[in-house]
Amino acid sequence: MSKYNFFAMVNRMKLIDRWALMRNTSKENIAEHSHSVAVIAHALALIGNKEFGKNYNADRAAVLALYHDTTEVITGDMPTPVKYYNDEINNVYKDIESVAGERLLAMLPEDYRADYKPFFEQQEADKELWALVKVADKISALIKCVEENRMGNREFDLALKAQEEKIKAIDLPEVKYFREHFLPAYYLTLDEHTK
Repeated sequence: MSKYNFFAMVNRMKLIDRWALMRNTSKENIAEHSHSVAVIAHALALIGNKEFGKNYNADRAAVLALYHDTTEVITGDMPTPVKYYNDEINNVYKDIESVAGERLLAMLPEDYRADYKPFFEQQEADKELWALVKVADKISALIKCVEENRMGNREFDLALKAQEEKIKAIDLPEVKYFREHFLPAYYLTLDEHTK
């Protein structure tokens, strides 16, 4: 039996599907989603730095995003309407995620745990970056809704409108910049991209 199971468990992210309560034209697992969130979080950090004089660590934002849903290899993906139904359920789920994070950390050699701990227990030093990851998570959800909508899947119509409103309401200049300069491309077809 293997002594350290951490990386094998992380590899199982590809087995946890998102949007389980909705009919999907294309399945999305948490590994794919985490990649998307990492790309967007990295971009938001760079935009903040280059356009608005911020001092984000873009590489760190990307790594935090890669691990942001890793505990779901233990908990599964809790559908948003259930997870946020009320504060009591949300708080209990946060506790469950915390325990799942501890279990994952215990699957690493002792010398590595401190390096991975910030991915499961948010540190004050990463507060701004976690805020970017949270926004990138929402943008990734919007992109999924756009993709489903473009495929004619009406199941995502209300989710698309809700996600668009959530992104518009975020008061960060880097998000507004991304929304205005990069997000419209997700609404285009491949032929429109390559013209």
